[in-house]
Amino acid sequence: MSTKFVKDMIQGLGILIVDGNPYMRKITHTMLVNLGAKSVFEAADGLAALTVIRAANPDIMLIEWDMPVLNGLEVMRIVRSPEVFPRPNLPIIMLTNHARRSHVIEALRLGAHEFLLKPTSPKALQDRLLSILAKPREMIQLGQLYVPEPRRSSLKTELQQLN
Repeated sequence: MSTKFVKDMIQGLGILIVDGNPYMRKITHTMLVNLGAKSVFEAADGLAALTVIRAANPDIMLIEWDMPVLNGLEVMRIVRSPEVFPRPNLPIIMLTNHARRSHVIEALRLGAHEFLLKPTSPKALQDRLLSILAKPREMIQLGQLYVPEPRRSSLKTELQQLN
């Protein structure tokens, strides 16, 4: 894909950054703007994130695993509740400093579309955004979980076993 095409795709998005660290929010915000994003929202904690989702209706949320008030996993549990929350299909990229496989699986089990290790690069962030835009995945119910359709059937089986 051409750089202009990618910028045009990202330019039309409303992107919410949720991170308790103001420095990391600023870095992520700057990366998104440099990638072409025009509409970037920020929240310092999970409770504020839920308010921004309801008010601003973003297209994608980048959320940090560890945050005050409600952490990233708690926010995902709320957002991925179709009977309770108005935006259960919101694409989510989980950001974290933790590189453990168990964290990746837990984030995917709770409905993350993508997983991104911090500190991240503009290229990695762009790749995750393009993955969501170019290959959208339908949200499905797996037992009590509401998740994006897993890309691999083995992951779908693994998520069902964890449910």
